[in-house]
Amino acid sequence: MKVSMVHLMPHRELPEDFTTRYKSVWVTPPWHELIDGEQAGRYYNQSIDELLHAAESGYDGIGVNEHHQNAYGFMPNPNLMGTALARLTNHLDVGILQIGSTLPSTQPAIRIAEEYAMLDCISGGRLIAGMPAGTSMDANQCMGIPPIEQRERYYEAYELIMKAWQSREPFAFNGRYTQLPSVNVWPRPIQDPHPPVWIPGLGSLSTWKFAAKHNHNYAMLSFFGSQMGKKVMDGFWSFVDEEGLDRNPYRASFAQMVCVADTDAQAEKLFKEHIRYFFDKCMHVPLPWWGLPGHLDHASLANGIRSGSAIRQMEIMANFKNFSYKDFVDKDIVIAGSPATVADKLVGAVKDLRVGNLMTLQHIGSMPHELTKESISLFCQDVLPKLRDVWDDEGWVNHWWPVKIRATRAV
Repeated sequence: MKVSMVHLMPHRELPEDFTTRYKSVWVTPPWHELIDGEQAGRYYNQSIDELLHAAESGYDGIGVNEHHQNAYGFMPNPNLMGTALARLTNHLDVGILQIGSTLPSTQPAIRIAEEYAMLDCISGGRLIAGMPAGTSMDANQCMGIPPIEQRERYYEAYELIMKAWQSREPFAFNGRYTQLPSVNVWPRPIQDPHPPVWIPGLGSLSTWKFAAKHNHNYAMLSFFGSQMGKKVMDGFWSFVDEEGLDRNPYRASFAQMVCVADTDAQAEKLFKEHIRYFFDKCMHVPLPWWGLPGHLDHASLANGIRSGSAIRQMEIMANFKNFSYKDFVDKDIVIAGSPATVADKLVGAVKDLRVGNLMTLQHIGSMPHELTKESISLFCQDVLPKLRDVWDDEGWVNHWWPVKIRATRAV
């Protein structure tokens, strides 16, 4: 089992009246009213330090992602953060999980091939290459990609990146959206023929199918927890079966919010306000913005409506403001409590979802720096060891993790 900590790097001190004063945490929040550069720099550096602490404490990987024009997670270029993390962890067998650069809105997408190759070289071959399509807020509203083009642009960018990494000779690329007279990427990744590729998704049928078809890892990014994630992961495993692939649990990943304290009661006392902050403020986005018309292709939209999953997700998101701490914890949206409670729930979740790669979010919303580090320390000391051997008895190989750090970490 491989366990990584992923960081959103959010605004940690939004005002109390944020949701009444501002329409959204994404796309439109006014920078000059909410933050300044020195404050942002403090958040960036605290987040890097928290991820470094996770790496030094025993996590198998540390990860970052890309978002634009928002206070939910203001990391417009995750590869800048990944570079710092790669260099700071060169003494550790830790994966650098870029989850990651957004393919449709990076123009031209050959920049991703170049920057990921740089990261793989700097890290000594520890990169996991996430290839997300991007949220509707980022790609469509911030970066101007027409929703109906987003998937086509994604597929074309993917083709370009994969060919650029593997081609022995320069080649011309004449796509619909990108035309390049000579593609000859310098540098190339250490990992041959390329780093492991993870395809992040929120439950789209087309994303399941794409990950299975190309034998990549499907990385489910959800703020609905493992109970809601079960239907999504069952759908992915159905596509794996249809493609005639084995049910290797390592071909799937799942993101889960996790908070650890000495006792269940202390966890509620320490984390309640920060969980409330995240779902009240960091998820303060008009519901229609999550999927503008055309953002989902027809097959994914039809599947979401027929299965009822899209409606259930919208209902839950609309009702977050009415959830108590107990609601979040009972529904496993946040797995929080003592090390014993968290370990028991996580082991059950990864077995139920059949995932061999777990991504935890241990910094949530307004959590202060020291509290985040304390939660990380408890997790690594008392929870992580109980996850290590979950799939060992089945004898699978994690082909979606860098070869040089595939063995169990010695901490």
